[in-house]
Amino acid sequence: MAPTHARAKILWCESTDSTNSELRRRIGELDNLSIVAAKRQTAGRGQGDHTWCSEPGMNLTFSLLLLFSDDAPLNVRDIQEINVYITSVLLEFLRKEGVSAWVKLPNDIWVEDRKICGILIENQLDGHNVASTIVGIGLDLNQCEWPEDLPNPVSLKQLTGKEYPLELTLERISDLCKKNWIDFESRLRAKL
Repeated sequence: MAPTHARAKILWCESTDSTNSELRRRIGELDNLSIVAAKRQTAGRGQGDHTWCSEPGMNLTFSLLLLFSDDAPLNVRDIQEINVYITSVLLEFLRKEGVSAWVKLPNDIWVEDRKICGILIENQLDGHNVASTIVGIGLDLNQCEWPEDLPNPVSLKQLTGKEYPLELTLERISDLCKKNWIDFESRLRAKL
């Protein structure tokens, strides 16, 4: 695993089918909290059979790798802890931007009655424990026009009036992932 003091690896792709699929293809070369991001996804996925719609280069579409160690294992009965971990990261990021958001179960983040973020979690199991998790995230940053069949999207730019650079914004989120991971692992160790 990556040392706790180092910044996690962020791999940017100009285009890929899905960041979850791209991360899965590269999983053997990545450390815990590594991120694969794309400026354009050609087959972005949501929950079930939903697709994720994002204007290329306008929003964050990325996947985060979580690796669980023997000294801080995640039992499948506690799998909802992954949702708690990742939504706390994203809610903290939005709060720092002055946006109050809430979690619409199972994996969406909303601001009032509009969706700003979708999350797709895929777990790989090893017996009764989770070996690794790929967390796909679509966060609407700068897009202001949407397809008509999307009834309720909103972007951070629409809420704050500011433009968000993709790379710097993702680095900020990556840093929050690392900071919150320490508490997350502590909670897992406490269950041993």
